[in-house]
Amino acid sequence: MNQQDIEQVVKAVLLKMQSSDTPSAAVHEMGVFASLDDAVAAAKVAQQGLKSVAMRQLAIAAIREAGEKHARDLAELAVSETGMGRVEDKFAKNVAQARGTPGVECLSPQVLTGDNGLTLIENAPWGVVASVTPSTNPAATVINNAISLIAAGNSVIFAPHPAAKKVSQRAITLLNQAIVAAGGPENLLVTVANPDIETAQRLFKFPGIGLLVVTGGEAVVEAARKHTNKRLIAAGAGNPPVVVDETADLARAAQSIVKGASFDNNIICADEKVLIVVDSVADELMRLMEGQHAVKLTAEQAQQLQPVLLKNIDERGKGTVSRDWVGRDAGKIAAAIGLKVPQETRLLFVETTAEHPFAVTELMMPVLPVVRVANVADAIALAVKLEGGCHHTAAMHSRNIENMNQMANAIDTSIFV
Repeated sequence: MNQQDIEQVVKAVLLKMQSSDTPSAAVHEMGVFASLDDAVAAAKVAQQGLKSVAMRQLAIAAIREAGEKHARDLAELAVSETGMGRVEDKFAKNVAQARGTPGVECLSPQVLTGDNGLTLIENAPWGVVASVTPSTNPAATVINNAISLIAAGNSVIFAPHPAAKKVSQRAITLLNQAIVAAGGPENLLVTVANPDIETAQRLFKFPGIGLLVVTGGEAVVEAARKHTNKRLIAAGAGNPPVVVDETADLARAAQSIVKGASFDNNIICADEKVLIVVDSVADELMRLMEGQHAVKLTAEQAQQLQPVLLKNIDERGKGTVSRDWVGRDAGKIAAAIGLKVPQETRLLFVETTAEHPFAVTELMMPVLPVVRVANVADAIALAVKLEGGCHHTAAMHSRNIENMNQMANAIDTSIFV
């Protein structure tokens, strides 16, 4: 069965599902178990039916179709349940994960030949993989992990954040339904009905699970690192800086920075979290940002906002972000200090010092600190400092290749744009 055949089968099945009289309650139950033991046991059985590459391709094609078909519903449910983010941006993320997550095509065997014969090296599945998913990107993470882990021949037990359990369970159910209807095994994707912290903690040491895939903040990643004896792939916190030097296309930089720092209300760890700009172009850049549905706060307004957004600020200036404001709309955040902004406002920004808590702390909301520096060398040095050694993400707007090369080498992040 080639890829085109698989896609045709999946489309036909999904069309049939769409016109089916299957009760909605049954949809919500597929892959959701009362106990962790039952969920893992079901996933182990399901994984045995995933040995062939053709079956993996079939399951992934079904996930892609279902993920895209239900992208908007899942986006709306995520915002409704968690109160975080923007529906349109979550919709875009869900579609991007359904379409763009690599599948079996990126898993290539290696062949070594020599005088003494030939060696074939092929990757083997782990079996059942545990995936801890966040409240900030619930459906998108489920879709992404489902595709990538099934491509490698694994079934998945999900431990969703309790604040996003409904949308996570809904995503798992819809993807399972599509897989089964296309002819794949039941329960390739499973979870529990009432996920909590203890669920994740049990998975960190659960027998028969060899690999953990953890997406979340510092606390959950650190807990997984400390308390598991299993292999761990973790995507944790970051504080991505974006540098703008004097050679940059300022109009493009302003548009890109506002769009990125406000995307899904800045709850993605790879979004721009602090802007560092060379003094000679700082005023013009901020003026252009105001033309992109961003509102500049005064120092007094930022001072009023600080205790609303941050608690327990330490000697380094780093604070604990109030969960009540994570991923909230810019207008709602402004209203917290009695400031009314235009309805179309996507981002609030304020000029701060390099030591300001807004610059040091990953805020995870559409509030962007702007730090002015004398030159590009100072900008790069400050970017390295504020990134905090997370080695996560950084960006630079420049037309100077040497400047970009220097920052890429100095910042040493997994993603450098």
